[in-house]
Amino acid sequence: MPKPPRPVGSLTRGTTNPNRLRRVDRWLAGPHGWRLRRAADPLIVDLGYGASPATAVELHARLGAVRADVDVVGIEIDPERVRTAKPLERAGLSFRQGGFELPLDGRRPVMVRAFNVLRQYDESEYAAHWDLVRSRLAPGGIFVDGTCDEIGRRATWAEIGPDGPLSLSISLRFSAFERPSDVAERLPKALIHRNVPGERVHAFLQAMDQAWLASAPLAAYGSRQRWLGMCRALHAQGWPLLTGPARWRLGEITVAWSAVAPR
Repeated sequence: MPKPPRPVGSLTRGTTNPNRLRRVDRWLAGPHGWRLRRAADPLIVDLGYGASPATAVELHARLGAVRADVDVVGIEIDPERVRTAKPLERAGLSFRQGGFELPLDGRRPVMVRAFNVLRQYDESEYAAHWDLVRSRLAPGGIFVDGTCDEIGRRATWAEIGPDGPLSLSISLRFSAFERPSDVAERLPKALIHRNVPGERVHAFLQAMDQAWLASAPLAAYGSRQRWLGMCRALHAQGWPLLTGPARWRLGEITVAWSAVAPR
């Protein structure tokens, strides 16, 4: 019997913490919940979930509130991590070995979440992995490549559709930064080395900082009001923000990829 194909990717550190990915899960269940509700096959992948399956279990619970028959598959390249996770399997939650090739027996996921995975790869590698994953998506599906700090206070993620990248989201706990650009060290691999003068993402982060400083008088009403003031200022300046006050209030902002794409 032939051996199965070797998983595409490399073993990563696998460090994770419970509730670390709450910000991106909230975004998947909120603005993108419609994708799951409309999907013919409500298949979701947690790609590279790490040494603990906690984030996959949480994803199943959170998206299960959007659609009860959601099917979450945790995929890990390390067979020992898969064996550790197997006892937690239940209806709608399973685990298997694999990598960016997404071994799903021909099924196409409507959402793939990979957090703190590609940041451990070389900058020259991410584009090929993006292309491979997006080629496996269901029509209208999305691949979310993101990074966050150890307890999920600072997070960013790129949304990639079947035809390429669509947006960048930044989500911050109000007490976890002095200036919005503090999140720069958590940018996705596609952007983390582009935060330099002349690059679009650098210009966007600088604009956030300037609008944040200009909104300082609103701090008397709390950090949330100051953040809302910053977002309104960015919108007035013509930055192509894709969400409005309902998301801004959460410390989250999403901008079209064209505004931050590498030059």
